[in-house]
Amino acid sequence: MIVTSPEILTDSTHPDSTSVRLLADASDIAGYASVENVRLRHGGEGAPPHFHRLSYELFFLIRGELDMLENGTIHRLQAGDFAVIPPLTHHAFGAAKHQDADIMIIITPGVERFEYFRILARIAQGELPVDALQPRQEEFDTYFVNSPEWAAHRLGTNE
Repeated sequence: MIVTSPEILTDSTHPDSTSVRLLADASDIAGYASVENVRLRHGGEGAPPHFHRLSYELFFLIRGELDMLENGTIHRLQAGDFAVIPPLTHHAFGAAKHQDADIMIIITPGVERFEYFRILARIAQGELPVDALQPRQEEFDTYFVNSPEWAAHRLGTNE
């Protein structure tokens, strides 16, 4: 059995900000997976449009409502829903408008992802530029893409 103590990333200056609990990285569990719990508040942004070349990304929505992009189509997930994103699928996610979302996310096979989330936290706090992850896309198996559908949806049509 492997038991880990989560590392919690949050912006303590903003009580309604996103929080991330880093539960198990690939090196913790023989490369099988990387596991995080992401809590988005009040329509908060999750991940911008991206894809993974090697990994599946699994989402279990514990509480709330979550909007997800899948290759240009927007889906609304409810508490208890489970979604599997295969490799090469363009996707993004964010809490539904005026809603919270508590999500368990698993990447398999595992990629060392904890540093990815630490960088995201530093970007959110203004310590790093917005494009700090661009040169590290291969390392984290996360390749950013543009999605006009997601941009339009998040700008106000996500009723």
